[in-house]
Amino acid sequence: MAPGTADRILQTAARLFLEQGYSATGVSTICREAGVNSGSLYHFFPSKDALLVGVLKWYEEHLDPLVMGPIEKAEPDPVERIFALLAWYRSNMVATECRLGCPIGNLALEVSDTHPEVRPHIDVNFVNWAARIEAWLHEAGDRLPADLDRRAMSKFVLTVMEGGLMQARASDELGPFDDSVAQLRAYVDGLLARGQSQHTTGATA
Repeated sequence: MAPGTADRILQTAARLFLEQGYSATGVSTICREAGVNSGSLYHFFPSKDALLVGVLKWYEEHLDPLVMGPIEKAEPDPVERIFALLAWYRSNMVATECRLGCPIGNLALEVSDTHPEVRPHIDVNFVNWAARIEAWLHEAGDRLPADLDRRAMSKFVLTVMEGGLMQARASDELGPFDDSVAQLRAYVDGLLARGQSQHTTGATA
């Protein structure tokens, strides 16, 4: 097999699953778009369901190089990284005119009930995404309140992102996403103010 064939199949399948949905995407379409024959595809992935798992693992492996890593390099402030990340998702919605949304979120909605065996692969993508946010929150140190549950907060940020994208797609405009991010910003500003107050009080005690 030519080097890169499996990766080309995975990237093509990921794009088509995002654009058309998993159920609506046929293996023949994936083969045509990837420029491979069915034998090549089944050499790497014995079934369409195995290809779905492969796509989810591909997303898991590429979260850092394609999403989180570039955000960290571009934004040194760990708190502002959260909003830079949300702005990145917003830019994708602008580019697609409020279509497509989050590939993991879409697959979670489409296949979690019909393919329960892939739920752990979907879940680990969400877990890893939130864990990176949690790490940024820890990096912020005493700028945030000492009693802030950073793990729960990271899941809240994920909920804002996924819920905002879903509502923007439904309404065909970015208002719901922007409103969700604005509420998160106000909440984070409040946390920063409380963290500053705790830090100041501790320093003068």
